[in-house]
Amino acid sequence: MSWIFLILAGLFEVGGVIFLKHSEGFTKLKPTLIFALFLGLSFIFLSLSLREIPISIGYGIWTGIGASGSVLLGMFVFKEPKNMKKLAMVGGIIISIVGLKLVS
Repeated sequence: MSWIFLILAGLFEVGGVIFLKHSEGFTKLKPTLIFALFLGLSFIFLSLSLREIPISIGYGIWTGIGASGSVLLGMFVFKEPKNMKKLAMVGGIIISIVGLKLVS
């Protein structure tokens, strides 16, 4: 169950980033509140996952999901520039996440 909590924490982190972007510097109330909710849920699920998963593995995977998800959403949802170098770096993050799971 801890791994499910960790994945949920990462997904809520990515969701929070989307609403952070939509909050336009916290000037829009609704996206700001949703950002705060998603970030809170992300930390709750992260803390639940860390009951059984070591912090070195859990935090690394959580930040990896957040970072790679944010980059991919930026490119495909927010129409930020795409290039093979960016995709290769995200691939490296994903490979690292899988590697951390395999060694834990």
